Amino acid sequence: MMQYRARLDHLSNLLVIMPLVTAVEHQPNHVHGDRMIKLIITDLDGTFLNSQGDYDRELFAKVGMLMAEKGVHFAACTGKQCERVEELFGEFSRDLWIVGDSATRIKYNGEYLFQSLIRNELGLRIINRLQEINPHHVVIACTPEGAIISANVPARLKDKIRNSYTNLTQVEDLASLQSDFVKITVYDEKGHCPQTRQGLVPFDNDVYIVVSEASWIDIADYGVHKGTTVQKLQEILQVGRQETMAFGDGYNDIELLAEAEYSFAMRNAFEETKAAANYITGTNDESAVQKTICRLLSLQS
Repeated sequence: MMQYRARLDHLSNLLVIMPLVTAVEHQPNHVHGDRMIKLIITDLDGTFLNSQGDYDRELFAKVGMLMAEKGVHFAACTGKQCERVEELFGEFSRDLWIVGDSATRIKYNGEYLFQSLIRNELGLRIINRLQEINPHHVVIACTPEGAIISANVPARLKDKIRNSYTNLTQVEDLASLQSDFVKITVYDEKGHCPQTRQGLVPFDNDVYIVVSEASWIDIADYGVHKGTTVQKLQEILQVGRQETMAFGDGYNDIELLAEAEYSFAMRNAFEETKAAANYITGTNDESAVQKTICRLLSLQS
């Protein structure tokens, strides 16, 4: 962990500031005056949300008040559809920055401030290739109008997909779609996505492809991922990397964590994600994101 020392030399040698946080190199026991936290970004599934896909709303009401008091922006960075994020946060969605649809869009108070699309012709070729590789996994074609799946997707899988997509429709043939694509996602209940990814290598120079976990693949416009879109959000808010805190657990969160000085991997994260973070916090089932925010912002004047 020697590589972390230079960038963390403003932090003390205190090893633990709370039971839920353990040391990667050093733990921050204060927030340096010229590095005040101004933006907090969190992944949702496996990070902010618990294993039931929910969160402690009573605690979040307190966290929200603390962030407002400190003048801190809060963002959800997720593969979920922006409308699904609004649904999850409900009354808390006001003034929530949403880096949604696998970071292909930025939405704030009902307005899209950024989106990057895969052109229709390219998207249809990718969908065709995915169907050739495995006719049994679910291809989710996301357009500006909503998410679309094949009419032959079983009800049990459709219910699973609805956990991430509020606007979801079905068509007989995905090849009939005429819109450009926000993203293309694969859900494979058997966890064969790493193998499926190998069959997509011919598209590596056309789109960004990430296996976020064994059952999910996300495909976005070339060069668009959580890291690049967070950079755009930082530009919009005029916030620097050294003023950003981020939380993640998956492979697709590694680029996100790279854009934050205060980067936290969950204890339940993949080992590669932990290695990319400056700190390790508790698990998603302990409300560790919210508790970490409370404790660190309480150190900020």
